[in-house]
Amino acid sequence: MSELHKFMFEGLPVRGMLVRLTGAWTEMLARSEQSGGYPARVSELLGEITAAATLMQANVKFNGAVVLQVQGDGPVKLAVAEVQPDFSVRATAKVLGEVAADAPLSHVVNVNGGGRCAITLDPKDRQPGQQPYQGIVPLHGDRGEKLESLAEVIEHYMLQSEQLDTKLVLAANDQVAAGLLIQRLPLEGEANLSGRASGRSDEDNIGQNEDYNRIAILAGSLKREELLTLDAETILHRLFWEEDVRRFEPLQGEQGPRFACSCSRERVSDMLRSLGRDEVESILEEQGQVEVGCDFCGAQYRFDPVDAAQIFVGASDQPPAGGQTH
Repeated sequence: MSELHKFMFEGLPVRGMLVRLTGAWTEMLARSEQSGGYPARVSELLGEITAAATLMQANVKFNGAVVLQVQGDGPVKLAVAEVQPDFSVRATAKVLGEVAADAPLSHVVNVNGGGRCAITLDPKDRQPGQQPYQGIVPLHGDRGEKLESLAEVIEHYMLQSEQLDTKLVLAANDQVAAGLLIQRLPLEGEANLSGRASGRSDEDNIGQNEDYNRIAILAGSLKREELLTLDAETILHRLFWEEDVRRFEPLQGEQGPRFACSCSRERVSDMLRSLGRDEVESILEEQGQVEVGCDFCGAQYRFDPVDAAQIFVGASDQPPAGGQTH
């Protein structure tokens, strides 16, 4: 069962979260098999992205979708995960070319230095004219060096954009996608990926809090295989047995992370309507029907000429419910 654990270190400005995606992750992989599946290294990267996005959603307490995507000029053109406020999760990737099982991040998405990581907060009840907040960072460090892990990329983003020290450990295979996040709490203000600046005194303390540094070093000692194979209780005890950790009720089952896709025939109809009647009729003329597949869940939506015509019939042109036309 997929689960999310939150915890704090008593008396210290440090919090943590641990996510283990099991059933949710294997269902996503199973659905990807319908379109040929992913190479092992791509599955690993997509699992890390999914675990990281889940941790971010838990961290920001945001009433909307958190979308984490990596795109670039390597064989993986795009890898994206979306997590809703209720922790429903979906993810997909687009791959063109071969990916070696041991390929570092730079060989997967950042071959010529064009890779980017984008973090988007899309409000659930967006007001007219309101745009989602998006932060974009390159896949390299301050000195232009290529970053070779997704965890490093996100740590760098949090430090540069949110002025918060963050330690992130990510791992995934074909059964589990997991992540551990440790973060120093801001002393002033509240950095939450929304673009608000944190307090000046908080900036002055970046990298200088001894308690955070100690706990981050302990978290960094967690090995990939431990994160993938050990349960949350064992991981937290092994890492922080000397610390005073206050744990909260884990989120699991219907309250925890789980796969769900928000695609629907209505949404696809809206998309086709935005393309315009001429474009849709052109597709019908060429193919006889319009077929749209969801990259996230594999669902197929088909529209014959009658279905397509209904898309462009205005509400005022439709007969009333239960009425008759003459």
